[in-house]
Amino acid sequence: MLKIDIHTHIIPEHLPRWSEKFFDKRYIHLDHYCPGCARMMQGDKFFREVTSNCWDPKTRLQDCREHGVNVQVLSVIPVMFHYWAPAEHAMETSRFQNDYIAEMVSRHPDRFVGLGTVPLQDPQLAIEEMRRCMEVLGLRGIEIGSHVNDWNLNAPELLPFFEAAAEMGAALFVHPWDMMGKEEMKQYWLPWLVGMPAETSRAICSMIFGGVFEKVPGLKVAFAHGGGSFPSTIGRIEHGFRVRPDLVAVDNPVNPRKYLNRFYLDTLVHDSDMLDYLVQLFGADKLALGTDYPFPLGELEPGRLIEGMSYDAEVKERLLNGTALEWLGVSKDLFI
Repeated sequence: MLKIDIHTHIIPEHLPRWSEKFFDKRYIHLDHYCPGCARMMQGDKFFREVTSNCWDPKTRLQDCREHGVNVQVLSVIPVMFHYWAPAEHAMETSRFQNDYIAEMVSRHPDRFVGLGTVPLQDPQLAIEEMRRCMEVLGLRGIEIGSHVNDWNLNAPELLPFFEAAAEMGAALFVHPWDMMGKEEMKQYWLPWLVGMPAETSRAICSMIFGGVFEKVPGLKVAFAHGGGSFPSTIGRIEHGFRVRPDLVAVDNPVNPRKYLNRFYLDTLVHDSDMLDYLVQLFGADKLALGTDYPFPLGELEPGRLIEGMSYDAEVKERLLNGTALEWLGVSKDLFI
């Protein structure tokens, strides 16, 4: 079966030294200390080790062949959103990264699909760059964070961006970043293990309770990591809505459970029982293969969890490619 992985990250091999240009050490640069290896650095501070599969299409495609992945959807690493920066600086860094992703897609249009990044701290600039991504670069949508500095995704300032995304038919991919509570849980990789799932639930609940899906019915949005902690806490969320509507339903009187058919999730849950629960709760038509390639917290053998389930061929087909095609708004013929 055709495999489309909607959740993969990429970074340009040769990043400008934005920290020097913009006088801010939070910008990432790559220290290529040996062939095929680099350290992601924020000034003198080590952030993450990466290898050539983060930037080299030849390496990525070799990995795809080994794992039977036909198509990767490319998006930036969330630390590269730069929402904290002055908007004009983030616009420059977004354009650089979007041009890079578009180049990768143009070189391998049957293997890669691109999502852009935008300076969402300035929604009008973000709309401008999203339009360039969609209409000039040929990307299929935009990856955004689970919040934008002090704005949750229900912030009224972001509504014009969501409306423009729906108008353009842009697929939105919401990825957790800048995890809540990270300063209070520095041990044991807890920001990634606890904070990330909570961030995704924060994003989903903000959009539901803020009425974003009511105001923008044509929005096509997918959330990373199987929706984080949201699916396993929907009972608690719905109960809170019922018993304290004075606190929960102040902006939207609709039961949150009624929105389960209004957005998509990737399948990155690492657990067969959890995947089965998602299929029962959301339906296979709302779930798409996602792996977080090329990082170790992702699914290291793409599609293995889905393929190992006792689902019939139609359900597996939907999970492996059908939902992705629908969300991206592309034809299967592009990749066959």
